[in-house]
Amino acid sequence: MRILPRPEEGLRAVIYLARDQAKDQAPRAEAAAARWVERTRPVWSWLVLEWRRLGTAAAILLIVGLVLHAMFGANGMVIYRQKRSEMQALQTEVERLQKENNQYVDQIKSLKSDPAAIEKEAREQLHYTRSGEVVYVTPDPPQKPAAGRAKNER
Repeated sequence: MRILPRPEEGLRAVIYLARDQAKDQAPRAEAAAARWVERTRPVWSWLVLEWRRLGTAAAILLIVGLVLHAMFGANGMVIYRQKRSEMQALQTEVERLQKENNQYVDQIKSLKSDPAAIEKEAREQLHYTRSGEVVYVTPDPPQKPAAGRAKNER
């Protein structure tokens, strides 16, 4: 039964009341803790006996996780090999373009200074001739009819 303190007793009475309630609840809390310890005792006993195996299993899982991350992660070996092959392909492309660029540079230099190169380009692209020369131009080959649907629609 709870008795309210008198106003003149003040804080001291409130403290005594809380202490008395705690004394009443302490045996129940101790009993609950004892029940919990008894329920979990087999688990703790098993953990004490098997801690080395559990540690070994945890270490193995950690190592497997790290290996998987190293192989297939964002910067893993699989990605590294893909990036390396992409880099080699790009280097090959750069070398090809550099050779092509050098050819164009040589062609530009020859067109600026070599009269024979200028004459060759004028004859091939502009179809220029010297007086007295005859140029034979072959017609373009006929285009093949379109295959598939376009042919059947006619």
